[in-house]
Amino acid sequence: MSRIGNKAITIPSGVEIQIADGNEVTVKGPKGTLTRQFASILDIKIEDNILTVARPNEEKHTKQLHGTTRALLFNMVEGVTSGFSKTLELVGIGFRCAMSGKKLTLNIGYSHPVEFEVEEGLKIECPSATEIVVSGIDKQRVGEMAANIRAARKPEPYKGKGIRYQGEYVRRKEGKTAGKK
Repeated sequence: MSRIGNKAITIPSGVEIQIADGNEVTVKGPKGTLTRQFASILDIKIEDNILTVARPNEEKHTKQLHGTTRALLFNMVEGVTSGFSKTLELVGIGFRCAMSGKKLTLNIGYSHPVEFEVEEGLKIECPSATEIVVSGIDKQRVGEMAANIRAARKPEPYKGKGIRYQGEYVRRKEGKTAGKK
C-alpha cells in the first residue's frame, strides 16, 4: 500500500487544475503554469477541491507510479502557489558571485570566471558576494540548476572550500601531516 499515493491533495484557492485526455495535467496558479504528462494507467480525479490519484491493481510497477505521481502533482500545486528555492554558499578566500543581466558569473579559484546562463522560468539572485539563491516554480529545474552550479566547484574535504548548499555539512579530513610523529 502506498501511503504517499493515497494521500489526498487539497487544492488551495487561486489554483486551477485541468486534466486532459491521456492524463496530461495543467496546474495554473498565481506564480505561473505547469504542465506534465502522467501514466495513463492511473486515475487522476478532482472532487470538491480535492485531487486524488487511484491505481487499478496491486502490481509493483503500478504502486511505484502511484506514489511518484502523487508527489509530482503535489509539487506542481506547491510550485504555482509558493514556489521553490535553493540557497548556495561560496566558501573560500576570493570566492565571489555576481549577476550581470541573464548571466551568473562565479570567481571560484580557477584561472577564468565560470558563467551560467539563467534558464527561462528560473530566477537567480546574489544577495551577497558569497550567496546564490535559485528560485522558480518547477522543483526539478530549481534543484537541477542548483546542482549544476554546485558541480562547478564541489566542497573539498580538507579545507572545506567550494560551493555548498546552505546548511550542508562537509565532512572534514585530516591532512598528511596528522599521521607523522
